[in-house]
Amino acid sequence: MITKRIIPCLDVKDGRVVKGVKFQGLSDVSSPVTLADFYSRCGADELVFYDITASAEGRGIFTDILRETAKTVFIPLTVGGGINTLADFERVLGSGADKVSVNSGAIRNPSIIEEAAKRYGSQCVVLSADVSLVDGKYTVFARGGRENTGIEAIEWIRAGAERGAGEIVVNSIDTDGVKRGFDVDMLSAVCNVVNVPVIASGGAGKKEDFIDLFRKVPDISAGLAASIFHFGEVEIADLKKTLAGAGINVRV
Repeated sequence: MITKRIIPCLDVKDGRVVKGVKFQGLSDVSSPVTLADFYSRCGADELVFYDITASAEGRGIFTDILRETAKTVFIPLTVGGGINTLADFERVLGSGADKVSVNSGAIRNPSIIEEAAKRYGSQCVVLSADVSLVDGKYTVFARGGRENTGIEAIEWIRAGAERGAGEIVVNSIDTDGVKRGFDVDMLSAVCNVVNVPVIASGGAGKKEDFIDLFRKVPDISAGLAASIFHFGEVEIADLKKTLAGAGINVRV
């Protein structure tokens, strides 16, 4: 049985971790370096670091903060935000990331997925998709959820995996920060079309939401969350004990 992963997410804006609801109304949380150190020590399986305004502002990721964060982390670190070229991959990997997440950059230039996979290996390439249900269709959004691309999400994700993405992060805009559970219907649709690990993001509000996720979408690889971990509503060690008690295979 494959071990399910629990992954905290650090959304970073202007050098600080922030969190909002449905990608809006961002509030300050903490220093990314402080939080990364905390999660690295308290049982997180991996860590995701997003520079959430890099794409919208047309700039590269803050590598100085990334380097400081990477120094404190002894678990795999995935980094995204403003990834548009192979040089961006090189810079982020050189700053301490284990994997690079590409979102808007892949929408503009889908071939970057294949090019990066060939150069660095598929295991380093993560396709992140911000998805919302629009007129009955799962639709991809770009620029941190600001721009409706009109692209059908399930086919986009399937094609991204075929191009060489070794992992998929599915961010549900509709459930982000709402804390009413993961979008299991959308996640099931994604898992049905890809053969690479899929990480569920958006909607976790309590420990039971992770149980529902792993039971209802058995092929899902990991559950990602932010605010419930940042604000101490759910402790990772306690969550893992609960999952193990429910018969879900996790690293404790």
